[in-house]
Amino acid sequence: MKTVTQVAKQTGVSVRTLHHYDAIGLLKPTRVTEAGYRLYDDAALERLYLILLFREIGFPLKEIRGILDAPDFDRNRVLEKQIGLLEARKTHLQNLMDLARGIQMMGVKHLEFSGFDVGKIDDYSAQAKAMWGKTDAYKEFEQKEKGRTKAQSDALDGQVMDFFARLGQMKAQDPGSDEVQAWVRDLQAFFTEHFYNCTPQILQGLGEMYAGGGSMTENIDAAGGKGTGEFARKAIEIYCKR
Repeated sequence: MKTVTQVAKQTGVSVRTLHHYDAIGLLKPTRVTEAGYRLYDDAALERLYLILLFREIGFPLKEIRGILDAPDFDRNRVLEKQIGLLEARKTHLQNLMDLARGIQMMGVKHLEFSGFDVGKIDDYSAQAKAMWGKTDAYKEFEQKEKGRTKAQSDALDGQVMDFFARLGQMKAQDPGSDEVQAWVRDLQAFFTEHFYNCTPQILQGLGEMYAGGGSMTENIDAAGGKGTGEFARKAIEIYCKR
């Protein structure tokens, strides 16, 4: 038997939470001593681990109690289902990571996922991985990124935004002007030096994304003023056609 304090220490669940689980009938102690101490045996601990697994997956406490207290509760069947759900979550998180890395490699920063459903995220990540995951550029990006600290990566992100702040001051010019085209050349050289070989094909793809809307365009426009993302697209398009 373990006391509530020992259970809390072993599982990382606070004493207050264990008291709450007792109060709502989710996890009753095996025995309560005359002095009022809650004691838990191995069966109670097993139930607690099942509760924690369900909580990790996202089930509300009321549903967890209903599952565990059901007359036809089958421990092995429940564990198999939990493993399946956790495997799905693992795949989903890996897809998110692949998407973020692929987008980062192409220059997109601070991507927001709030407007995407799970299916779309997985679809986009699969496309990004298929398109970029095996390319030399992606491998080069990963290799360079491994050698940087978070502070160094953040500093590079800031320099990218500085590029767009500078471009914002040129929006009154023709996107094909010498000064604007020199900006595109400098941007391409910056990406080649710090991230990957920024070929004209990749550069043109970046230009499309800069004007493609969403948080990427919003961040660029915040740095250089409204319309900077679209202006960058036009300038890059001209540069790549020359």
